[in-house]
Amino acid sequence: MTYAEEFEDRWYWETDTEGRLTYLSANVSEQIEMFGIKTVGEPIANVFSLDQSEFELTRSLKFHIVSRTAFSNYPVRGIKSLSESWWSMSGRPWFDSEGRFAGFVGSGTDLTKTRKQEATIRRLAVTDSLTGLANRQRMQDHLDTLIKLSRNKEPDCALIMLDLDGFKNVNDTLGHPVGDALLIQVAQRLAEVTGETGVVGRLGGDEFQILIPSDADVETLSTLAAGIIAGVSSPYSIDGSTITVSCSVGIALADKQSDAETLVRNADIALYAAKDGGRATYRFFEAEMLAKAKWRKELEDELRTALATDQLFLVFQPVVTTDTEKLAGFEALLRWSHPTRGFIGPAEFIPVAEDSGLIQQIGDWVLRTAINTLATLPQDLRIAVNVSPIQFSNPALLSILANALAESQIDPSRLELEITESVFLEDESKAQKTFRALKGLGVRLALDDFGTGYSSLSYLQHTPFDKIKIDQSFVRGAVDPRSRNSAIIESIVALSKALGMETTAEGVEHQDEIDLIRTLGCSHIQGYVYGSGLDLADLMPELQAGLRKMEPIGHKCSRSPRTNCLRTGSMTVNEDSKPIRIRNLSSTGALIDQVDFTEQMIGVRIMVEVFPNEMHKAEIRWIGDQEAGIQFIDPISLDDLDR
Repeated sequence: MTYAEEFEDRWYWETDTEGRLTYLSANVSEQIEMFGIKTVGEPIANVFSLDQSEFELTRSLKFHIVSRTAFSNYPVRGIKSLSESWWSMSGRPWFDSEGRFAGFVGSGTDLTKTRKQEATIRRLAVTDSLTGLANRQRMQDHLDTLIKLSRNKEPDCALIMLDLDGFKNVNDTLGHPVGDALLIQVAQRLAEVTGETGVVGRLGGDEFQILIPSDADVETLSTLAAGIIAGVSSPYSIDGSTITVSCSVGIALADKQSDAETLVRNADIALYAAKDGGRATYRFFEAEMLAKAKWRKELEDELRTALATDQLFLVFQPVVTTDTEKLAGFEALLRWSHPTRGFIGPAEFIPVAEDSGLIQQIGDWVLRTAINTLATLPQDLRIAVNVSPIQFSNPALLSILANALAESQIDPSRLELEITESVFLEDESKAQKTFRALKGLGVRLALDDFGTGYSSLSYLQHTPFDKIKIDQSFVRGAVDPRSRNSAIIESIVALSKALGMETTAEGVEHQDEIDLIRTLGCSHIQGYVYGSGLDLADLMPELQAGLRKMEPIGHKCSRSPRTNCLRTGSMTVNEDSKPIRIRNLSSTGALIDQVDFTEQMIGVRIMVEVFPNEMHKAEIRWIGDQEAGIQFIDPISLDDLDR
């Protein structure tokens, strides 16, 4: 027979009655014969083999030759060394003019290009296009398979979840192309650190997953997690920029009850715990974490309800001028009165609000409520409001403020926005534009919690702050002569005065701290020493009457944590020994009773027997009814309190 072979991807073949090839198109025979395989004269089954990966139930070529039955579109490849070549092959028996079986004739089509395209499509379907790692679907398939294989035995696999700390800042400041280049390098480092231990995948964004299929014990995984954090945290060089990010890692080990969904959830919860624990660290999943996650979800749902049903409200903490002890204004503090849980502190629900995105809506409500409250107060009083970084970065903040100020008709300078340094970490140039726009509205700006973050002087150099709030961590213990806190406060005050800014010392709790803060030059004081959160309705008559003098309350002197006790001892005053009873003992002071002192005794040095036959020097700091507070000249040890 003769064939008109006009198309490169079309070819023909022919066999005799024994199934030996008598003809094969040159474009195919040349590919096969280059590997030392004869074609013409050889049984067709010795030249071509079925691609069983595609058609496992298809009968062999030899079967059709022997049974003289036709076949169609069989996927075949060369019997040897042609892994990159595929063909579709069809054939039928043919007979001579007298009806005698003469062999087989058939044709074929080149599938190589199509197969490669299909392979590429399949690969892309399970591969992350940016990093070349397995994608979310491929990782899920791996995990499903691994869990199924472990059903009849104790699984020893583990799942590691991680994401980058600070990646958003890279994208925002250097652009997405640099961010993509960073992700590629991170993927390479993860693959190097993991090696043959597990499978690395990228879930999307800056989220990665590592599946450890076997031998997953806590010690091995801890070493791997530490290596991952160290590897990812090393500096990167991209387009002339040196970039540093870290990563947080969550780890979940499988058990007999684990399914793929549970393992992913547990690893994700552990990752959240790692980020909540300070980032650049790792955490193993624990049952308590799940309980906490469920609690947070319940709190989030209830917080949405609280916002819609007026469960949230504001209280106001006094801010007092240091030199005159007169009320200058208040800081608005958010509170939540839950119908069944009672009062829930902001330390509990604010992080939930930030994680869930509710902080924006809550923050807007706080701003509007505080501004409306300002409209009811005398003109000489201000209100300060905390603005979260999320709220600060919202472009709508300016319009919300402008509308609320216009509706209330108040002087904008009576509103003070307290903002932490963290707003500069995302995009400092954008933050500076927002600050300038806020000043354009006429509101005051305060840098909150100064000294606890980066405390970069460039923030003060370029940002129009009106006030610096000194964090309470510096105020606490500042009266102790051994503490350096007073020196730190003094330096912050000097800096603020040089820049024309006010200063507020936060967290002042004891009356002896007032004198220190005044001596150090702070312009304002805020803390429990002048009251906690107050309902302004209760104060309104006094405020409207012009009463501004604030009397300090609470303990007269700072003190260390105290232990409630009741023990007898003695004290010696001017060589005169008297029995006393000691209560509320701490390393730096004590409350003593059964004493009859006058106010003139404040400041007098005495000797106190705290433990049997053990006398300590002390000073009387305050006098009450049959009781007094004393401060030890040198701290004492409470290790032997039970003797």
